[in-house]
Amino acid sequence: MRVHIATDHAGLELSSHLIGVLSASGYEMIDHGPTSYDADDDYPKFCINAAAAVVADQARGVDALGIVLGGSGNGEQIAANKVAGVRAALAWNLDTAKLAREHNDANVVAVGGRQHTVEEATALIQAFLAEPFSNAERHERRIGQIASYETIGDTAE
Repeated sequence: MRVHIATDHAGLELSSHLIGVLSASGYEMIDHGPTSYDADDDYPKFCINAAAAVVADQARGVDALGIVLGGSGNGEQIAANKVAGVRAALAWNLDTAKLAREHNDANVVAVGGRQHTVEEATALIQAFLAEPFSNAERHERRIGQIASYETIGDTAE
């Protein structure tokens, strides 16, 4: 699986750690930056680029997910969700990480690097990446309503 990752200065060390751990586990990691610490960097461009790459890969049939990191994960999730076709979920415990995939077919996970230890954050992301979508009809229906709103401005019920 290809995994696109992006962060800001607050998640840079966690991002580096995750790239190493997940690469060693067989994931193809694509780093969307930043490449060096800058306390004044702006996360939207990094997170939007990673999210757009996930959508582009999925449109081509590539098995791909994304990770966006920051101090809280909130802004990064918001930025990623501006990309059409992205369903970014903020994960703060194992249940929210797994349910994001199982119920919402989230394709990007946001985690706050300042909210968790490295070990906790790694476990959240590993849980997200490993969890399959349930394909339950009710979840597919709800995701379809969101996608409909995104494209035509109506849930088309």
